[in-house]
Amino acid sequence: MRIALYQPDIPGNAGTLMRTAACLGVGVDVIGPCGFPMSDRALKRAGMDYLDHLSLSNHDSWQAFQNDRDAASRLVLLSTKAETDYLDFAYRADDILLVGREGGGVPDDVHALADARVKVAMAPELRSLNVAQALAMVLAEALRQTDGFPKDF
Repeated sequence: MRIALYQPDIPGNAGTLMRTAACLGVGVDVIGPCGFPMSDRALKRAGMDYLDHLSLSNHDSWQAFQNDRDAASRLVLLSTKAETDYLDFAYRADDILLVGREGGGVPDDVHALADARVKVAMAPELRSLNVAQALAMVLAEALRQTDGFPKDF
């Protein structure tokens, strides 16, 4: 299981997701360009010393990510436009969970290239959850379904 951040805008969210991934033994792909330098202080503050334990791959562009990723892995996009609830989706251990930019998601061509799209149900009068919170929810369900949580007990 991996998570992929498409052109993240907010270093604190990226750092939080990287810390979550490190703690759960999940790899991270960052698809640039980012809205901040990867050496950003806020990113490091949110990720703390957990970033040293992270399997991280940086990709300069969407095309570079597509060229580098395992073609057998499914790309599962979290999107408010999706029709499938994340709890109703059958995850695989080699899935890549993709989130878009905090300010605008992913472009239509990236949306169309995803193998699947899932959403987190929420109150209809609200726009969206924080990207780090939404991905943590979906990642937890994906790891539960695939028995992918670290075995530390």
